[in-house]
Amino acid sequence: MSRTDVTAYGRSSDWGAVHAVVAGIGVAGFACADQLVHLGARVTVVDSGDGARQRERADVLEVVGAAVRLGDGDTLPDDADVLVVSPGLPPYAPVIVAAQERGVPVWGELELAWRLRGPDAAPWLVVTGTNGKTTVTLMLESMLRAAGLRTAAVGNIGVSLVDAVMDPEGFDVLAVEVGAPQLPFLLTASPLASVCLNIAEDHVDHFGSMEAYVAAKGRIYANTQVAAVYNVADPVTERLVEEADVVEGCRAIGITLGTPGRSMVGVVDDLLVDRAFIDNRADSALELASVHDVHPFAPHNVFNALAAAALARAAGVPASAVREGLRSFEPAGHRIAQVAERDGVTWVDDSKATNGHAALTSLLAYESVVWIAGGMAKGQEYDDLVQRTRDRMRGAVLLGVDRARIREALARHAPDVPVVEVGRTDTGAMDDVVNAAAAMARPGDTVLLAPGCASWDMFRDYGHRGDEFAASVLRHLGG
Repeated sequence: MSRTDVTAYGRSSDWGAVHAVVAGIGVAGFACADQLVHLGARVTVVDSGDGARQRERADVLEVVGAAVRLGDGDTLPDDADVLVVSPGLPPYAPVIVAAQERGVPVWGELELAWRLRGPDAAPWLVVTGTNGKTTVTLMLESMLRAAGLRTAAVGNIGVSLVDAVMDPEGFDVLAVEVGAPQLPFLLTASPLASVCLNIAEDHVDHFGSMEAYVAAKGRIYANTQVAAVYNVADPVTERLVEEADVVEGCRAIGITLGTPGRSMVGVVDDLLVDRAFIDNRADSALELASVHDVHPFAPHNVFNALAAAALARAAGVPASAVREGLRSFEPAGHRIAQVAERDGVTWVDDSKATNGHAALTSLLAYESVVWIAGGMAKGQEYDDLVQRTRDRMRGAVLLGVDRARIREALARHAPDVPVVEVGRTDTGAMDDVVNAAAAMARPGDTVLLAPGCASWDMFRDYGHRGDEFAASVLRHLGG
């Protein structure tokens, strides 16, 4: 069967000759299917789910002209010319394997978005990493806005990148958050600047191995034009930059919480400084902001600010806009957010800490902690986390389907730390969690929800988990 060759396809191509199959009808898949129909392609959407949300989106897509097949996401139509995959599908999903075996091109959402850019397309500043990428992307957006640029935080952050590039008003520059599941099928994109913030164990179940996960993260640097930004304290990210096939002239830019060397952005005294994007970087540094401009303040959030600043500076943003962007930045919810303080005990919601590395970073920001943890572990182990934070733990309260994995790590490495397990699986369990944590806490302690696990066993998402925690805290404190 002959297929239409889509190798060089872009926005102005004749999409009427293309049968595009979109796998997944979530936010990304819906946007991809909708825009492909708008361009004139024949579109079939397949999804293994058949719930109310899928049917609602299917109804809309069928009205505009797409064919939708719910309850069967594994079968690839025989005459497919290209398969566009949603990030929720693992690389070994049957529909992807079928496409690869037949020689049908497989594109991710980001690949389609890159191809659909207009003639005066906005450059991309792309952010990935196991932890911190949403905060960095939003900080970057704030800096770009402070510089007077029309921009948006898009991608994994909730706004479809495909919709953004098709926006008729256009943008000056885009701040693009990229999760690892979006990267395996990103082929031709060429960002202005890119950063991988860190690499830690996560999504191993999605990729099948840690090696495959790291390789996916490394794709963020491919074809980068100006600056490939890496974490000086994380040798894996430096290796990924060294191995990346970038555009000639692209520079490796380090970010560090210490004093920066040449071609780095870092900290001198209490100042964030640039030794990368100035003319005389061998002998001088440019002040960008104060660490006191970073909020909420924590060492890892200063690092986030440095990463955002490096990308902004790569795009030509002046130092004054970096400072103003940090000062006007509004953090996303459920990221080291203070819920309450009473009788010397601070209650903090870091429900976004959905893996061990994020929980470790959060725990290290506080001197004495009652740790609330647990949920779906996604194959992670917690021995290193416990070993590095046991001297900070007043106690631990555990919930969720994989709480035993954390309990066993505590028993091995911190047997003197009191542990309470909450076995309820309804959302009301959070009241029991908060009551147990309150009984442990002493003046000067932080009660920290940093679960180190996904939330889906008990909650809709990490936001729902954080909301339930905050509501339980306020009920416990009487208001």
